[in-house]
Amino acid sequence: MDRTEFMQALETYWDMVYRVALNCLGSAADAEDAVQEVMLKFYTHACVKNKGFDSDAHVKHWLIRVTINVCKSALRTFWRKHRVSLDDLAETPVFNNYGQSELFSEVMALPEQHRIVLYLYYYEDYGSKEIAALLGLTENHVRTRLSRARNKLKEVWQDE
Repeated sequence: MDRTEFMQALETYWDMVYRVALNCLGSAADAEDAVQEVMLKFYTHACVKNKGFDSDAHVKHWLIRVTINVCKSALRTFWRKHRVSLDDLAETPVFNNYGQSELFSEVMALPEQHRIVLYLYYYEDYGSKEIAALLGLTENHVRTRLSRARNKLKEVWQDE
């Protein structure tokens, strides 16, 4: 992969990698750090080691898998486990209407295992089989997580 192709891939997939990282980590600053680490790994893999990709779908799949792994590593670090909670200063994106921001808040309140499955299914248009391959789960396990996440969101919305 040459420099032009790398820069084009960076522009194409930067936002997707950021959204996956934000979904996993819940913090914009941590997500930005994860994106930088993922893109550095991508550069090393594609340009320095000169390992190619079969297609755009292969690049996207590789980036999502590496992003999830980087986020899991970040969640296991000592400083992450022992830092003071800054929930009062939680960063939330700006939405056009109240319903969107409420839905975002409720989705972010779900456990990480449910958030990532919802994100990959609804925003990245992956099927349950593809999500299972990405996360190293069975297809039935992915369907179960999707169902539980949907049910939790239904409960919250019906209460309101």
